[in-house]
Amino acid sequence: MTDTNPMLHMTLESGDVKIRLRPDLAPKHVERITSLADKGFYDDVVFHRVIDGFMAQGGDPTGTGTGGSDEPDLPAEFSDEPHVRGVCSMARTMNPNSANSQFFICFDDARFLDGQYTVWGEVVEGMEHIDALPKGEPPRNPGKIVKMRPA
Repeated sequence: MTDTNPMLHMTLESGDVKIRLRPDLAPKHVERITSLADKGFYDDVVFHRVIDGFMAQGGDPTGTGTGGSDEPDLPAEFSDEPHVRGVCSMARTMNPNSANSQFFICFDDARFLDGQYTVWGEVVEGMEHIDALPKGEPPRNPGKIVKMRPA
């Protein structure tokens, strides 16, 4: 991983977040996230599941945790990359090949997820804005992505 990796810029209501993409780990997932972001798919989408000390999950246009994009689900691209603070990974059902548009960002180490979820990026700036997202499953007043685009 280098500083020349592609970036994703996410604007939250509380500020800007920069995510370094990891096509070296998950090229298909990075392509999906980038493509959806480029089309404005994530704009105004809430973080519907935010568990303090664990992770913030978003990327569902319905805000319920059951929705996704119209694109087909992706095959898993699991790696040995650890799920630690700031890591961005794909959400999925019990089926390992069911990732679509939903993702989560780890608040803290969650190494028990290693090798079971596809890591596609890492927050390199603005993690304090992820930390500030309203907590809950779902939060009473969920935080939302104002805009997300490839940088």
